[in-house]
Amino acid sequence: MLPKEKPLWKGFAFRLCLLSAALLLCLQLGLRRSWAPEEKTGAAAARALPARDLERRLGPARGSRKSGAEAHLEPGTGRPEAAPASRRRVTYLRSSRRRSSEPGACCTLQPPGSSRRKTVRWHVDLQPWASPTPSLNYEALRFLKYITSSQITCEHMNVNSLTDNSETIKKPWSICLDDRFSLVHRIKSKQCRLYSLGLGSDDNQFEISMASSGCEVHRFDPSIKSAHVQERQHLWYHRLSIDWRDPNPAIAVHKLRSNTKKLGTILNEFGHQKIDVLKADMESAEWKILENLILEDIVQQIGQLVFEVHIHWPGFEVSGNDTMVVRYWYSLLKELELKDFRLFHTYKDLSKPQMFLKKEAFNASSCYTLSWVNTKWK
Repeated sequence: MLPKEKPLWKGFAFRLCLLSAALLLCLQLGLRRSWAPEEKTGAAAARALPARDLERRLGPARGSRKSGAEAHLEPGTGRPEAAPASRRRVTYLRSSRRRSSEPGACCTLQPPGSSRRKTVRWHVDLQPWASPTPSLNYEALRFLKYITSSQITCEHMNVNSLTDNSETIKKPWSICLDDRFSLVHRIKSKQCRLYSLGLGSDDNQFEISMASSGCEVHRFDPSIKSAHVQERQHLWYHRLSIDWRDPNPAIAVHKLRSNTKKLGTILNEFGHQKIDVLKADMESAEWKILENLILEDIVQQIGQLVFEVHIHWPGFEVSGNDTMVVRYWYSLLKELELKDFRLFHTYKDLSKPQMFLKKEAFNASSCYTLSWVNTKWK
């Protein structure tokens, strides 16, 4: 008998399986060879890229990201580290609303050695109205009560007791000489400094008395002839007018009526960090000057304030109706209180017209001399 033939389809299926296995093996080997150079090239490129470009392309590794404060603050100091020369000097910090409201929270850290900019304020926060409905009567009564009520007691206020000068000072430019405040000790150690702001007044007995006691006295008056003159020992006169703004640099100096500058600018030019006493008789410019001292935080550099305030009209560049003006005045004085200043003496000048915003009302004088002491002054 002849042998039984095998079916043809079984041989064909076997060959097809072998061919498929061979093709899959070749395909797998080809893919491995094509991937390996790309991985090698990418790693080499990553090593060659600068760190900044690599971070921008790939992003920081997970688990290694630090907050801006942790990555850029000098340990234990709270100050930013010195940035490398190739890096930008400004570092932006991420902060939530909760963190941004905390004291000291800020959006930008400055490099060490640079001065930290103070927060710029453009206006004084107005106090709530004295009554549910805005009323000139209520605003005036609140304001007048405030400026005529001492907030702190001062037992020694006569500067003549420190010198042999027997002349009587025309106006009561009162300063607090109690031992609990530093002014009396600074006067005795010849380390005090007085700035006097005036407009052509002949009343300089207070400045002379302070200079005689050993205080360094600078009187600013645009009416004097010389730019700077030393009148006597410890007493200098300067032909400068203190204003609430610096002159416009676009206006030529010879076209200006007088040489006016802000007090902060004068302090920088003179190299003075502190003023023990600031006396001001600015004939209704005192409100805007006081506002500037508050907004620029210059009041923190002053130990005592002695201001003559005028209330017979709103004052230079103070706008609004009478009710708004009195609220603005009161808000300025409350700002001083927030800065740790306390009113210790008030003088009502009865020789001046008894006027309040051009009205004979409220039994008020048009001029008061107010004295404050900075209770945190050292």
